[in-house]
Amino acid sequence: MRITPEQAGAFHCPRWEELPKLLLYMDQVILVLEETLGLFVEEKEHVVTSTMINNYVKQKVIGPPVQKKYGREQLAQLEENIAAVDAEIANGVTGQQHVKNCLDASLKRLGMDYVDLYICHMWDYRTPIEEIMEGLNDAVKAGKVRAIGISNCYAWQLAQANYYARMHGMAEFVSVQGHYNLIFREEEREMAPFCKAENIAMTPYSALAAGRLSRHPGESSKRLEEDNYAKFKYDKTAETDGVIIDRVAELAEKRGCTMTEIALAWLLTKVASPICGATNLSHITGLVNAVELRLTADEIAYLEEPYVPHALVGVMAQNHG
Repeated sequence: MRITPEQAGAFHCPRWEELPKLLLYMDQVILVLEETLGLFVEEKEHVVTSTMINNYVKQKVIGPPVQKKYGREQLAQLEENIAAVDAEIANGVTGQQHVKNCLDASLKRLGMDYVDLYICHMWDYRTPIEEIMEGLNDAVKAGKVRAIGISNCYAWQLAQANYYARMHGMAEFVSVQGHYNLIFREEEREMAPFCKAENIAMTPYSALAAGRLSRHPGESSKRLEEDNYAKFKYDKTAETDGVIIDRVAELAEKRGCTMTEIALAWLLTKVASPICGATNLSHITGLVNAVELRLTADEIAYLEEPYVPHALVGVMAQNHG
């Protein structure tokens, strides 16, 4: 959604004294931001998600929560960063300059001169692809980025971007980070075959479906109970997905390993490298073991057989032109 200069000028970003004084949990923070920054998104889109907030914390854009609660300082930082993008558009800042601004800010926070792989979070419908690719190519030429990737896009968009780059002697996207796991396999329709043909690395996120592929049926966790964005992505298909999750548990018991290892071993037969999070040593152990685990062709077929087509969810469902 592109806002007009008039809308941007009329927007009222809450003052410090207008922000909630109470410490807020993640879900409450999201509700506040939806109310104050709803101007910047289409109806039914989300201003911010829990994943986005977690990434802001990891990149030190905002301070970390205290006992999982956020205060006014973090709220102010979030509002400033989210509103800034549309303010830039309204003020005529080009996509090329925006890439440079974001990259320079990230490098400063990281305390580094360059990054190996710089990934665009999603396809930008509001900015000409020429501006984005030129900005990314400038970053590669400047030595601030060694390679570029993209996340949350369609295969035709990736093809369009790389075709433009190739025709103009620019850096091309070498990786794509999409939503892909045993219970969400829509990337196999077009993206996977395209990446195989073009030698583009697939590095999917949500490799364990926000924990659903790592826990036995009926078993719960704090994240499964509290991550509303993950519920938004997976709850509607829980019944059909459950058949696959049951098979993961069954195969894990048969092979004497964890469900995490089975789910990731399957994914590693399809992609270059899944993106996986870890909060303790046992998580890391499971990830390492998955690399060594080899599933048979029959086991792979057994895991895949119950899958039914899914509607797009998450960022891909929310981000549109």
